[in-house]
Amino acid sequence: MTGPGTPLPLPSTRPSRAVVEPLAPLIDDGRYPAKGSIDEPIEVLADVFTDGHDHVAAAVRFRHEDDDEWAEAPMTHLGNDRHRATVTPDRLGPWHVDIVAWVDHFDTQRDGIVKKTEAGLDVRVELDTVADLLRRMRAGAGPGDAETIDGLLDACSRNDPRPFADPDLVRLSWRTHPRSPAVGLDRPLVVFVDRRRARFSAWYELFPRSAGEPDSHGTLRDVEAQLDRIAGMGFDVVYLPPVHPIGTSHRKGRNNSLVPEPTDVGSPWAIGDPTGGHTAVHPDLGTVDDVRDLATACAGRGMDLALDLAFQCSPDHPWVVEHPEWFRHRADGSIQYAENPPKKYQDIYPIDFESEDWANLWLALHDVVRFWADVGVRVFRVDNPHTKSFAFWEWLMASFRRTDPDVIFLAEAFTRPRVMERLGKLGFHQSYTYFTWRTDPAELRQYFSQLATRTADYMRPNPWPNTPDILHAQLQHGGRPAFIVRAVLASMLAANWGVYGPAYELQEGRAVGEGSEEYLDSEKYQIRAWDLDREDSLAPLLTLLNEIRSSLPALQQDRTLRFHRCDHPAMLAWSKTDPAGIGDPVLVVVAADPGRDAAGEIDVDWAQLGLRYDAEYELTDHLGGGRYTWHGARNFVHLSPRGLPAHVFTVSGPAAEHPFTPPVERGRGLT
Repeated sequence: MTGPGTPLPLPSTRPSRAVVEPLAPLIDDGRYPAKGSIDEPIEVLADVFTDGHDHVAAAVRFRHEDDDEWAEAPMTHLGNDRHRATVTPDRLGPWHVDIVAWVDHFDTQRDGIVKKTEAGLDVRVELDTVADLLRRMRAGAGPGDAETIDGLLDACSRNDPRPFADPDLVRLSWRTHPRSPAVGLDRPLVVFVDRRRARFSAWYELFPRSAGEPDSHGTLRDVEAQLDRIAGMGFDVVYLPPVHPIGTSHRKGRNNSLVPEPTDVGSPWAIGDPTGGHTAVHPDLGTVDDVRDLATACAGRGMDLALDLAFQCSPDHPWVVEHPEWFRHRADGSIQYAENPPKKYQDIYPIDFESEDWANLWLALHDVVRFWADVGVRVFRVDNPHTKSFAFWEWLMASFRRTDPDVIFLAEAFTRPRVMERLGKLGFHQSYTYFTWRTDPAELRQYFSQLATRTADYMRPNPWPNTPDILHAQLQHGGRPAFIVRAVLASMLAANWGVYGPAYELQEGRAVGEGSEEYLDSEKYQIRAWDLDREDSLAPLLTLLNEIRSSLPALQQDRTLRFHRCDHPAMLAWSKTDPAGIGDPVLVVVAADPGRDAAGEIDVDWAQLGLRYDAEYELTDHLGGGRYTWHGARNFVHLSPRGLPAHVFTVSGPAAEHPFTPPVERGRGLT
C-alpha cells in the first residue's frame, strides 16, 4: 500500500557509493557516437568519486559491437577526481565503451597506514584490519598476485607497515579487490571507428575536362594518366567535381555569364540532362566503367577516388519531369531555382526536403550513393550539406556505417558553427573549416585550439587554402609567399588537408574583380589549360610537405595540437606529439603574414613535449634543412617570406621524469 509518508520502494541491491560522470568520448550526453580510427588511441575521461574520504578505483571496458566479451583496462587517477584511460581499436565499426567504478577499501586503508606511519603513529589495528581484506582479495588472485598478497599478510603479522608504501599496490588492488557493489554508465558510450584515411589524408582536386590536351575536352582516361604525378606529390585522395551530364537550360557561360556561347561547357554542378542524372557520366568524360577503372587505378597506387555528391538538379534533369514533387514551386507554378540574394543560379534546382514524397526522395538519394559505392568509389565530397535535411544525413550516414563502414564523407560546409558541428555529429567523417578565411595568427590559434579539444571527438578538420569557389584576398594579393604560407599552415595544423590542384601549384591569384573571391576565367565554367611543368610550380613544396606529414606520426592526428607563446604577433608556433608515443615530438614555427618578416623569441612549453626543461635539445628542420641546439624554454627565431617562412622541427632531448598530461578541454563548440 502507498499513502502519505510512504517511501519509495528500496533498490533491489545495495547501491554502490561510487559515482561516474563521463566526460569523453561523450557527445551530447551520448546522443551521437564519437569518432575514432583504427590504431588511434581513444582517450576516455571521467570524474569518478565517492562520498567521504574513501578512495575509488575505475576500469574502462570496451568491445566491438560484434564481440560478446568485454576487454578491460585500468583508469589512472590524474588528480581532483579526474580519471583517464586509452583504448586502441583495431577494427572498423561501432565500439562500445563502459566505465565501471567501486570504492577501493584496500587503497584507502593502505594510504592511511602510510600517512600514520610517517607521522610516527602506531598502526597495529590498521594492519589487522587490512589483513582481513587481503585474505578476501587473495581468494580471486592469480599466482603472482597471491604471492604478493602473502607477503603483505606476513608484514601484517610482523607489524611491519613498510611494504604498504609501494605505489604499485594500486594496480594489485585494481586486479584483486572485490568490486561489488560497483557502478557503471547507464548505457555504454559508442565510438565509431573509421579507417585511417578518415583521420589522415591529403586531397588533390582537379577538373577532368581540363586534364587533356590544350583546346580539347579532357576525359577520365586523361585523369588516369595524371595519377602517377599526383601520387608522386604525396596526395592520397583524388577528388573530381561532378562527372554527370550538364544541363543546357540557363547554362552559365564563361565567368558566370548569363549569356553562354554555343561552345560553353557549363557548370558541372548543374547536374542532369535528358540522357541521365546522378548515376550517369557526361559522355565527353567517358562512361561508368571509366569511373570504375579510375577508382581501381587509384587504389593500385594507394589512393582513393573521391566523387562530388551534389544533391541538386539542372532544369533538364530527368527527375524534374519524373518527380516534380521533389522540387519547390513558386506561386506561378514554376520550379524555384537556387538563389543567394542577390545572386541567382537559374541553372540549378534545389531539392525540396519538405516534399510530401520525402520518403521516396530519401531512398532515391541513398540509391545514388549506393550506385557509386558499388562502382568502387569509397570517398565522397558532399556539396553544401548544410542546405539539406539534418534528419536525412543522420539516416544516410547510419545506413552506410552499417553496410559500408569504410566509406568516407567530407562535408563542404562553410557555415555557422553550430550547423557545421551538427554535421560532424551526424556522421560526416571530415569537414571543411573556416581556415580559408582565418588569416590572422590570433584567429588561427583560437580556432585550431578549439578544433583540437572541444570538438575533437566528432569533427575532423580538413582545411583547404583554396577551392574552385574561393580565392581569398590574401592569395590574390600576397603572391608566391602567400601560397607557401597557407600551404604550410593547412598541411601542418591539420591531419587532413587539401588543395584545388593546378590552380594552387601555379599560384592562380587572378580574381574576376576587386572584392570578389571568384577566379577570373574560373574552371567552373570553362576548360583551362594548365602548364604543369612551369619552373615556378609549387609542386616540389607540396611534395615535401606531404613527405614530412607521412614520415612524422605526430602530424597524423589532431588531438595533441598545442600552441606556444611567441613574441612577434605575426609568428605562430605549435607542437604535436603522437598519442601512442611513436617518434619524436614536432614543433612548427611559421611566419603567418606573407607580407613581412617575423623575428622574436618562442616560449616553448617543454612539458607539452614530455621533455625536461634543464637540458639541451636537438632540433632537426625537415622543411628547410639544418640542425639546431636550443637551451631552455625561450629561443630566438627569424623567418622571412622571401624564403621558406617556416620550420618543421622534430625535437629530441632528455625526457621529463614525470611526463605531463595536457588537460583536455571539453565543452561548448566552435566560436
